[in-house]
Amino acid sequence: MADRLLEIENLRIEATAYPPGEPPREVVLVKGVSLTLERGKVLGLIGESGAGKSTIGLASMAYGRSGVRLTGGAVRLNGRDLMKEPASGLRALRGKEATYVAQSAAAAFNPAKRLMEQVVEAALAHGVASRKEAEARAVRLFGKLGLPEPETIGRRYPHQVSGGQLQRVMTAMALCPEPDLVIFDEPTTALDVTTQIEVLAAIKEAIRDTGVAALYITHDLAVVAQVADHILVLRGGEAVEYGETQQIITAPREEYTRALVSVRSIEHEEKPEGAEPVLSVRGVTARYRGTGFDVLSDVSVDLPAGQTLAVVGESGSGKSTLARVITGLLPAREGEIDFAGRRLSPALAGRSRDDLREIQMIYQMADTAMNPRQTVGTIIGRPLSFYFGLRGEARRRRVQELLDQIEMGSGFIDRYPAELSGGQKQRVCIARALAAKPRLIICDEVTSALDPLVADGVLKLLLRLQAEEGVAYLFITHDIATVRAIADRIAVMYRGRVQRYGPKSAVLSPPFDDYTDLLLASVPEMRRGWLEEALERRRMESAGN
Repeated sequence: MADRLLEIENLRIEATAYPPGEPPREVVLVKGVSLTLERGKVLGLIGESGAGKSTIGLASMAYGRSGVRLTGGAVRLNGRDLMKEPASGLRALRGKEATYVAQSAAAAFNPAKRLMEQVVEAALAHGVASRKEAEARAVRLFGKLGLPEPETIGRRYPHQVSGGQLQRVMTAMALCPEPDLVIFDEPTTALDVTTQIEVLAAIKEAIRDTGVAALYITHDLAVVAQVADHILVLRGGEAVEYGETQQIITAPREEYTRALVSVRSIEHEEKPEGAEPVLSVRGVTARYRGTGFDVLSDVSVDLPAGQTLAVVGESGSGKSTLARVITGLLPAREGEIDFAGRRLSPALAGRSRDDLREIQMIYQMADTAMNPRQTVGTIIGRPLSFYFGLRGEARRRRVQELLDQIEMGSGFIDRYPAELSGGQKQRVCIARALAAKPRLIICDEVTSALDPLVADGVLKLLLRLQAEEGVAYLFITHDIATVRAIADRIAVMYRGRVQRYGPKSAVLSPPFDDYTDLLLASVPEMRRGWLEEALERRRMESAGN
C-alpha cells in the first residue's frame, strides 16, 4: 500500500453534449474505470480516439476539460482523495505533485517568453526551489534529455528550436518541480520517427533517473511497449484489459487488444513498372518568399495513373512543400510539372478549372479542414456545384452516393463535423476530394492523427477507391508502416532533395544509403527491448563514423 502513488476507483466522468438543432443531452465519457500506479512505475493507457485516455489522465489531477465533470468514484494521489479536495488544494498539487506533458509542444509554450523562464515557472510558483536552484536543475535536465548546448538553450524562444527539441524542453518543464507523477499525453505522436526515437529514449531515461511515476497515453502500442511496465487498454470509456506489458503485446486475452496488436495487416502488391505517368515532376527547385535558401532542390519524380507514390522523410525534409509546388500554392523557381499530358502553370492563378479539379488534396487535420457550421451534405456538395453545376435534389443524391462509397451510408448527410468521430471526419474529406472526380489526390499525413484501427480502415478505403476510380495518390507520410501498406513507389526526401526513389520493393531493400537506413531502423517494433537495441545500433554507427 505504501508504494501506491495513484489510485483511481470506479471513476465516472460525464459531459453535456449540444447537438445542433437538438436539446442538450448528457454523455458518459468514462464508465467506472479503476487503476493503480506505484511509485517509480509507468502505466500505459492505450485505445482508439474517444476511448477516454486523455480524460482519465487529466482526471488523475482531478481536472476536466471545459464542460467535463468528474461525477463518481475516487481519485487518490499520495493517499488524498482529490475529488474531495478544495480548489486551493488542487492548485497546490498541480504543477508540484503532478505535472502534464501535452501532445503539441508548440501550442503549450508562450512564444513571447524564453524557454528557461517557462521551464522554471512551476518550481518557483510552488516554492520548490529558488530561481538559481531551479535554473541549475533545468540545465541538468536539458543535458539528461539530450538537448544541444544545455547551458544556453534556455535563452532561446520556442520558435528557435525544433519540434523534437521543444518536446524535450516540455518534458524538462514537467520534471523541474520534481513531481511524484507525470502525465505524458501522446508526447511523440506528432514527431517523425527519427525524432520520436530520440524523444522516447530521453523520456524513458528521465523517468528512470528521477524515479518519477508516469501515465503514458498513446494510441501506438509499439511506442508504449518501450516505456511502460503495465498497460491498460481502454475502449469507449471502459477498461478492456489490464496486464504487464509483455503479456499485453505477446498474449492478449481480449479480442479488441488482439486487434490492436495485429493492426496494419494490409498487404498491397506494388503495380508493375512501365505505365505512363499522370504526374511528372522534373528538376523542381523552390524557396519561400523572404528566405535566402531553397527548400526544394532539383526534385524529380513520376507517378503513373492509378498508382501511389509515397513521399517520406523527417519533418522539414520538403514533403509538404513538394505538395504545395504541385498544387501551385508555391510556384517553383526552376523545373517543370507535367500533368495528364499538359504542362502546368507554376502559379495557381495560371491554371485552368480542369487543372484545379483534377488535383485534389486531403489534409492531416480533418477538424480544421471542414467548416464546423456546415453539414456533411454542404461540405461534400460544394465541389459538385462548383465544378459540375449540380443543385438541389441532384446534388443531394450524388452526395449520398459518395457517402455510400466511403462506407458511411445514410444518416450522416445532415450531421455537422462535431457529431463525427475522427475517422468519419477524414472519410468526409475523402468524399469531398472524390466529388471533383480527380485524377490525382495528394494525401498529406491523412492517417497520422488517427488511432491504428481507424487508420487501417481509412487506408483500406483508399486502396478500394483507387481500384474503383483509377485515381493516383501522392501520399505524404513519416509512417513507414503506412508506406508498406499502400505504396507502389517511394521517394525518400532529406533536406529538400530526393535521397532515394523507385519501386517500393527496391527502395525498401538493401543496400541502403545512410539516411534511409536510419529512417527504417527508427520504426518502433512491438517488442520489449527494441528501443535499447536501436539506440545501441546508433551509438555503434556514430562511433564507426
